[in-house]
Amino acid sequence: MNKIDTFQSMLAEVRAFHDKHRFAERGGEDMVYRVSLMAEELGEISACVTKGRPKAELAEECADLLILLLGNAIAADFDLAQAFHEKMDKINRRGSRIVDGRVRVSNFTAGAGKPEADG
Repeated sequence: MNKIDTFQSMLAEVRAFHDKHRFAERGGEDMVYRVSLMAEELGEISACVTKGRPKAELAEECADLLILLLGNAIAADFDLAQAFHEKMDKINRRGSRIVDGRVRVSNFTAGAGKPEADG
């Protein structure tokens, strides 16, 4: 595959897909609908992992989720690249802990044993 792999090129390709199928006019950009599609894709990713399916199948399901996430940025009209970098800056300032034998990087409160969600 000789496609240019940049965030902008992927976003443009998903935008063209939305335009081609007229998602904006036909309900394909409704966020409640999109959340249900993402839940479906997460279920498919989970099945790949828990059932030991081939890596290529896992990659395809992860790509489906990425396409939906890029589409969310289009549908909700926000800059996903900016949101990504702002969030990475935030989580890169966090410490990590071992929780149930696995590393966890979260917004831990002082003295608490469980991570606290910060959005």
